[in-house]
Amino acid sequence: MPLSSHKLIPMTDFVIEYYSHEGYADLQTLKLMNNYATLLKKPLMLSMFVPVDENGNILKEPKNYASWKSLKHNKKGSGSSGENTVFEEYKVYQKAERKCLFEGFKIAYNGYSVVRIIADYNESIELSFSKNERLFQNFDDIESLTYFNEIYLNNAALKKIGIQGS
Repeated sequence: MPLSSHKLIPMTDFVIEYYSHEGYADLQTLKLMNNYATLLKKPLMLSMFVPVDENGNILKEPKNYASWKSLKHNKKGSGSSGENTVFEEYKVYQKAERKCLFEGFKIAYNGYSVVRIIADYNESIELSFSKNERLFQNFDDIESLTYFNEIYLNNAALKKIGIQGS
């Protein structure tokens, strides 16, 4: 796929950009377009941006997580069930992190009823999530985020679309 930046873009731009590089539509191309359209229509959830537990509560990044994650044997989340339970917190966080679809978001504010998240790469991109209603304010689905013109898909999202495997 020619999208080198993996930026979230409107469906029409996706189709035009893909066709300008490929020039024809085969079954794989049509499947890609269907996958992207399906992704764009998904309702927004906090877990798409930051790691959350099974109840939707924000997980705090474990101490030294980046160092732990960089170790080769921890990259794929492989590990035997007999491993030390000390690292269970790391594994839970890593599993939740893999469910995120967007790159570079962090918690700016985690209050009683509202969570605000911002993009690391552009702090003017700010989203508010109501904990009570479990909805984002002013944005309903992934497609509505194209308003920002600078939100990036991560590898999990690209895999869902079919742009890259692994």
